[in-house]
Amino acid sequence: MEVNAELPADYVSGFTIAIDDSSQVGEARRGAAGVAAAVGLNTTDAGKFALMVTEAASNIAKHAGRGEMMLRAIGGPGVQAVEMVAIDRGPGIGDLDRALRDGYSTAGSSGAGLGALARLATRFDIYTAEGAGTVIAARVGGDRSVRPGGLDVGVVRVAKRGETQCGDDWGIVIGKGGRAMLAVADGLGHGRPAAEAARRAIDIASEHPDDGAGMVVAHIHAGLRPTRGAALAVAELSADGRHIRYAGLGNISGAIVSASTSRSLVSHNGIAGHEMRKIQEFPYDWPAESLLVMHSDGVSARWDVGKYPGLVQRDPSIVAGVIYRDFSRGRDDALVVVVRSAA
Repeated sequence: MEVNAELPADYVSGFTIAIDDSSQVGEARRGAAGVAAAVGLNTTDAGKFALMVTEAASNIAKHAGRGEMMLRAIGGPGVQAVEMVAIDRGPGIGDLDRALRDGYSTAGSSGAGLGALARLATRFDIYTAEGAGTVIAARVGGDRSVRPGGLDVGVVRVAKRGETQCGDDWGIVIGKGGRAMLAVADGLGHGRPAAEAARRAIDIASEHPDDGAGMVVAHIHAGLRPTRGAALAVAELSADGRHIRYAGLGNISGAIVSASTSRSLVSHNGIAGHEMRKIQEFPYDWPAESLLVMHSDGVSARWDVGKYPGLVQRDPSIVAGVIYRDFSRGRDDALVVVVRSAA
């Protein structure tokens, strides 16, 4: 199952660093080293990742003044790759082409420059707008290809400030014939009990890769009775990458979006493990070049990717980062999962 990788406790939720000034640059670099070591990244790739994180954190501190960095493992067992998503609400980059030239570095950074970051990364993307800030997504290790099942997945997952564990969780499992099952859960409350409920929901989903979305919701509902429960949504993604069957309980938001359209996905009221009046699957077309976006209620559902020129074509982690940056409520755990079919 493709989820947050099996990392030591300090990194099980990924690693999020608030960048408020230059003193956090060292913390970001140490976090990068910890995540790289946890997934067994080789020395060369670990060094690349640390350099990229250091440069991005330095740029946030110098030019934006404040931002966040999310560091996480990519893929499931046996996958040795890590990702950085760097987010700020600063002035943006006025001349992106110039900034991406290898060797160009703004004053006060480590000297590598964005061009070097792009060259060192296995995958790299950036989205910036003058006066609105910048989001960078960069991966090291693995390869540039999409994930098994023909899916490209981007994630931003952040614990409520002051908590060490995130109560929101997610996972994808590939079933027979290449069909995929995506589950997103928001454990009630915060901290360890919420994280345990959400993780249990994802584990149960992974045990039923060939059941329909509604049946998976039923399995999770039964399995969460000993926990505090969770909001839940399950999306069954067809092997041809063109259709979705969706079922949910509670306030996980889902939408299929393109540059010009957005269609919300329907869930029923309830709390998996405690209250379920009805389970119902809803079928949807998933047009080529569109995205599936699912997120917890730590993120407002009032976002509209159509207001961000070119965003829907960017790396899914960029899309997740922009939605989180501009629509996170800031007082709750937050999770955004963005999926593009490569079929």
